[in-house]
Amino acid sequence: MMMEKAEVKKSLKEVNKKRRGQEGGYGGESKRKKAQDGSNGEGDGGKKRLDALSVGYYRRVGERLNEDFEDAEERDMFVENVLSEVKGKATLVATDRTGSITLQRLLPLCSREQVAKVMAELGGKSGSDFKAVSCDRCGGHVVESAVRQVSRVTAKEKEDQNDDVLEVQVLALSHVVRDNSAEFIKHVHGSHVVRTLFHVLAGCVGPPRTESHPGAKERIASPQLADFEIPTSFWYELKSLTETLMDSVQFSITDSIASAVFQTMLRVCHKKRPKLCKQLVKRIVAYLTSCPAAPGVSPLLVFLKDQASSHLIETIIQLSPKSLLRDLYKNHLKSHLVNLALHPIANFPVQRLTGALAKTKLFLRLFDELVQGMEAILGAGHMGVVVQLAESCAESEARQGELMQCLLNAFHCAEPGSRHVHCLPLFMSLLTYDVYYHSETAEGTEKTEVPLSSICYHGSRLVQALARFQERSILLSSLHTLTPADFLTLACDPSGSHVLQALVSTSSDKGKGKILKRLEGQYVRMACSKLGSRVLEAIWSKASISQKQSIAQELVPSESQLRSDQFARHVWAKFALSHFIHRRAHWQEIQTGESKKRKLFSDILE
Repeated sequence: MMMEKAEVKKSLKEVNKKRRGQEGGYGGESKRKKAQDGSNGEGDGGKKRLDALSVGYYRRVGERLNEDFEDAEERDMFVENVLSEVKGKATLVATDRTGSITLQRLLPLCSREQVAKVMAELGGKSGSDFKAVSCDRCGGHVVESAVRQVSRVTAKEKEDQNDDVLEVQVLALSHVVRDNSAEFIKHVHGSHVVRTLFHVLAGCVGPPRTESHPGAKERIASPQLADFEIPTSFWYELKSLTETLMDSVQFSITDSIASAVFQTMLRVCHKKRPKLCKQLVKRIVAYLTSCPAAPGVSPLLVFLKDQASSHLIETIIQLSPKSLLRDLYKNHLKSHLVNLALHPIANFPVQRLTGALAKTKLFLRLFDELVQGMEAILGAGHMGVVVQLAESCAESEARQGELMQCLLNAFHCAEPGSRHVHCLPLFMSLLTYDVYYHSETAEGTEKTEVPLSSICYHGSRLVQALARFQERSILLSSLHTLTPADFLTLACDPSGSHVLQALVSTSSDKGKGKILKRLEGQYVRMACSKLGSRVLEAIWSKASISQKQSIAQELVPSESQLRSDQFARHVWAKFALSHFIHRRAHWQEIQTGESKKRKLFSDILE
């Protein structure tokens, strides 16, 4: 490793030497000027670019950053040397792909003062240059990375600096954003800088943004935000920035990029400034409900069907107080929910509204309205609406029987009553009885023994919600009719495994016993499956001592297979099956939950 480090250092020194030779050598005025600028002339559209030698240098810097430093002194010296090369051409480096990536990785190693100097150069004397860099595909990432460094201030840095230069630069950037807010929030790259700025000014940051690829889907789950202490100036600047953006709300709501900025603004304020968030939500809703529209038609219905504004309305619904949601329903959405649920875009805000009103009296009215269009909603393929309705029924403990009956009717398994036991495969596959059991025998009788198949994501979520209902007898009766092979399919399926875990966790002791009886003979194959092994562990955690003994007795004869399998070996260890074979009494003591023995057991396993 020391040899490799020495070689990297040597290569960096050679590159620096060559660059200095270029700057001081012969070759004419134009060559000297190019070398001093670190520029290779002008590229497409007149944009200056780094010369090839500089690109190679920053690539080597990036490679060096992949290695560990011997100590803090070596790291600080390395950072200082690289920043000396960046000085005077920070914008060129930031807007180059290789330079940008290297700077993003270097800035977290810099002190606040060093980060502030980089920002000062990017912004220029007046700060006006921040706009061009922030709206550049590569430069925007560097500005974001620099701004984010405010969150990692150390106690020593706070003591050493009375006048925080990094704070000054962040405020300068925010002022430029306010002066050019219309351009920033609608720009594909600049808008991300604004969103990061909101997080920093509020005092909460998430993981860094990564470069997106065409066709790549964004993660649905919201990132975890880490809080940090902010200076007083940020508190006031956040208010000023929100006021500036609200002045252009009418031009931004139907713009997909600007809408995303507004969503970030609301979520950040909801977390850190709830009173401010409430004011912003009310002002946006006031605009959405007051725009000119056709006579007798609420303008909100128009915005709900727009791709960009519907996303913002979803966020508003999730963050709004219940009183505001009641007003929206009574004055604008009442009697329109089914039509909205059938719309390819508006059905998503309907899902958010159904979830937000789950524990209110208004949910009953919303349910009664939506359930009238259940078959039409299913026919449109908008299963998210149906799933959310089921989840809200489970949460509110209301209208559960009505929804189950409605689903039985919709899937054509309500009549005759003998079809009830087939509901589980139908719900999980989202296929009606006629489609799932489509074939008939030569004698003309219905074929009701079809191997479990076609389990889908929304079907899985629907059954997981139904499993939380107070009355689950129909669902469990259907489960008990599945064959052992069907149970294995269910346990090893990406969507079905969640269903089985949900049904096991909500079953009574007697119900668990019935499920385990159907799984007998399948435990080894479950243990050797990535998903099946997780289900088996979940079942184990809920099983009684006698049930664990039965599972263990079935597994131990296959010891060599289980211990050599990449998934089953974890099951073998967690179930302490070696103890079960050789120290049965000790194993039984541990399984009964004696805490002191449990710790000893963990030590033995390690």
